Amino acid sequence: MIHQRALRALLGGVLAWQVIQGPASAQSSAGYYAGKQVKMIIGLGTGGGYDLWGRMLARHIGRHLPGNPSVIAQNMEGAGSFRAASYMANQAPRDGTVMALIARDASLGPITGNSGAQFDPTRFSWLGTTTTETNVCIAHHTAPVKSVQDLMARELLVGDNGAGTGTGNYPKALNQLLGLKFKIIRGYSSSADVVLAMERGEVEGYCESLESVIGKRPDWIPSKTINVLFQGGVKPDPSLSGVPFINDLAKSPDDRRAIEFLYAGQGIGRPFFAPPGLAPEVYRMLRTAFDATMRDPEFVAEAQQRKLTLAPENGEYMAQLIERIYATPRPVVERVAALIK
Repeated sequence: MIHQRALRALLGGVLAWQVIQGPASAQSSAGYYAGKQVKMIIGLGTGGGYDLWGRMLARHIGRHLPGNPSVIAQNMEGAGSFRAASYMANQAPRDGTVMALIARDASLGPITGNSGAQFDPTRFSWLGTTTTETNVCIAHHTAPVKSVQDLMARELLVGDNGAGTGTGNYPKALNQLLGLKFKIIRGYSSSADVVLAMERGEVEGYCESLESVIGKRPDWIPSKTINVLFQGGVKPDPSLSGVPFINDLAKSPDDRRAIEFLYAGQGIGRPFFAPPGLAPEVYRMLRTAFDATMRDPEFVAEAQQRKLTLAPENGEYMAQLIERIYATPRPVVERVAALIK
């Protein structure tokens, strides 16, 4: 049995250790990023919606990281963001000096069995998303296809900017699920290149987030330069009144479940994350900085200026969403995987 005097001495020593360690730990956190350079890896090419969000976050998040480091954006395009995601999982430093933004649908690569997806999204250190999204498939007004009903009878040439992205996955799967007649033209490095190809007449349309369409060409919808054939996502966008919701076109309950899983990535939005295996304190700093940036008046003002829809969700939301997606019944997953291969 410990003598009371010895016990008091022991407790006093523990308390003194806590007093010393507390400020030291706080000081270490406060200066953790001082003098460091942080990379923001953007898993797609320049000029698209992901590039805009990634570079914008890079400009602002450093103010909210302890030590106010510089944050440099770096594009790492390739295989529809699989290259960047695989780098983050297997090569990136695990010290909080690298963050990434990848295509929303790239997060579904491993569950759908894509051989290029060498990563496990459930292990990433999720920071959050700047917005959740609605995807639209559009056709230029000069195209013979004016509606989704036309698309069941006539071919529409659509641009695709990489495996694992919605520009290719959605048309390919919907051709088989709904009997649509998309003809996919591959080889574009970003959705910005697809837009230019539409304007040159190389392709007639593409499938992209509503936000990106508006961000690149704000006048296209109001001027009827394009026709919005249908929309897809977690739920219909109220700003697209009268535009068909793709889930409602399903021919059977099984088809509807497949379409719901196909579009699960829309809830992922613009996903930001860090590598797996971060020290808890570093992970907390990154999540706190992301959340603070979403409330930063300068960041909010820039999003408004660029006509980007800021509707953020935090890292906990992202981690839980990814877990739910990866708990999808295998028969549904296998069906969709076969459709987009």
